Amino acid sequence: MLKRLASCIREYKKPSVLTSVTVSLEVVMEVLIPYITASLIDKGIEKGNLPVIVQYGIILVISAFLVMLFGFLAAKYAATASAGLARNLRHDMYHNIQNYSFTNIDKYSTGGIVTRLTTDVNNVTMAYQMIIRMAVRSPMMLIWSFIFAARISLKLSLVFVIMIPVLALALAFIMVKAHPLFKRVFKTYDKLNEVVEENLRGIRVVKSFTQEETEKKKFGVISDSIYKDFVKAEKILAFNNPVMQGCMYATVLIIAWFGAKVIAACGGNGEVAGGLSVGQLTSLITYASQILTSLMMVSMAFVMIVMSKASAERVVEILDEKSDIVNPENPVYEVADGSITFTDVDFSYSRDAGKKCLDKVNVTINSGETVGIIGGTGSSKSTFVSLIPRLYDVISGSVSVGGKDVREYDIKTLRDNVAMVLQKNELFSGTIKENIRWGNPQATDEEIEHVCRLACADEFIQTFPDKYDTLIDQGGANVSGGQKQRLCIARALLKKPKILILDDSTSAVDTRTDALIRKAFREEIPNTTKLIIAQRISSVQDADKIIVLDDGRISACGTHQYLLENSDIYREVYDSQVKGGEDK
Repeated sequence: MLKRLASCIREYKKPSVLTSVTVSLEVVMEVLIPYITASLIDKGIEKGNLPVIVQYGIILVISAFLVMLFGFLAAKYAATASAGLARNLRHDMYHNIQNYSFTNIDKYSTGGIVTRLTTDVNNVTMAYQMIIRMAVRSPMMLIWSFIFAARISLKLSLVFVIMIPVLALALAFIMVKAHPLFKRVFKTYDKLNEVVEENLRGIRVVKSFTQEETEKKKFGVISDSIYKDFVKAEKILAFNNPVMQGCMYATVLIIAWFGAKVIAACGGNGEVAGGLSVGQLTSLITYASQILTSLMMVSMAFVMIVMSKASAERVVEILDEKSDIVNPENPVYEVADGSITFTDVDFSYSRDAGKKCLDKVNVTINSGETVGIIGGTGSSKSTFVSLIPRLYDVISGSVSVGGKDVREYDIKTLRDNVAMVLQKNELFSGTIKENIRWGNPQATDEEIEHVCRLACADEFIQTFPDKYDTLIDQGGANVSGGQKQRLCIARALLKKPKILILDDSTSAVDTRTDALIRKAFREEIPNTTKLIIAQRISSVQDADKIIVLDDGRISACGTHQYLLENSDIYREVYDSQVKGGEDK
């Protein structure tokens, strides 16, 4: 895990190293100050020697200035390094997510990914900043302060040997108890984000059913769960400060008590064998404070690491997730035509699933054909078409496009030749023109207007004051469902694909507009293979062939007339939509 996170430091290695260097210099100067102070007291103040007082005073001022300078530089470099790590982590995570297959994406909730990109990354980078500063400063301060303290009085310095194991045991206890709680808290954060996202996305539905109180209670339950776990974790972490403070004050008292007795016994003369001067005692107490303060810093860093360990695991999980759909070694970069062949295709969203979504599917679609796909809810219509651009891979069998297995193609080449208007239409923040140019960034304004006319979108775009420069709100909130569908169809047409898939993409438009769109398809893109998933018989009855799916199997396949005569399922749907309407 640490190795994986360290690989994201990259160009910020230099400020990370400089942080350690400047922290080391800061520690050296800090450790020297008590030593200089002892000489100032013993050689200057106690003997009333003004030149010596001035000399050591100047040295102390310079030392203090250097401590401030190195401290400032250390803070500056640490901030740069940690912010750079955060940038690289988010960059690498986001780019890796973009390469995920649908199977990979299905493993994580949207709220969970957002939490990992924000809260978890912040926790990791705060811990990193603590590590590159405190992990260098504290051990160095501990070692050098102990060395100087031992030079003054080895016996009194032994008190540190007793206190350090006490602190180590306290920190170990905190880690074992607190880490599982923080891990649970961050998982609950995922649920909280999911609830907020779901509520905001469906706020109109919430208000129309007056379910505001229900949503508040749902949010409150999860928020309360986070609160309780955080309180438990913080109660454990609260032991840290009392233990640290107790050890620090106990050490200072012991040194002051026994040090004062030694000074009294020697008459304040540090030159007596085994004696201790006032300056030396002052320095010893300062070194004791430095040693225990460094341990307190270690404990603070330790607490941050305990909190961030769960976050680091979640971040690395996203970074290490590998797409299960990758390019072959020698990919094909050209799609010959829009022909499609399913050969003994089995598919399930879970490899361990007992029930297959598609079971022994066999069908051939010729290039340029218009194919309708009909079936009840849960009959795997969307799953069927998702295998064509290789959004998922089959479990067994093969799907071929242009005479070659889709797994042989370069993924970008395949998907550039297959345009898909998904069941759930998505528009992005920006102008209408920018949204449609997703199909082809180099498209001219004339090409954009042409595909919009084919999709019957131009007629409503012209009614907007800014026409094609009209801004679309996030998710297309300022256009109707039918308008959104037509814009998405235009975006797909701009790709000039060999295969066009419409997954129930005209459900929100009226039958007249639906007919005009289908007519434009026949006249303007006759060589493009068109697959139309629909609930309305009228949307597919003119197709070259219609596939009837039932429970993941092809129940029947043929023309409208053939299916009326030979498919009970198709005839039942037809009767309910057309004949039933006539009877009424």
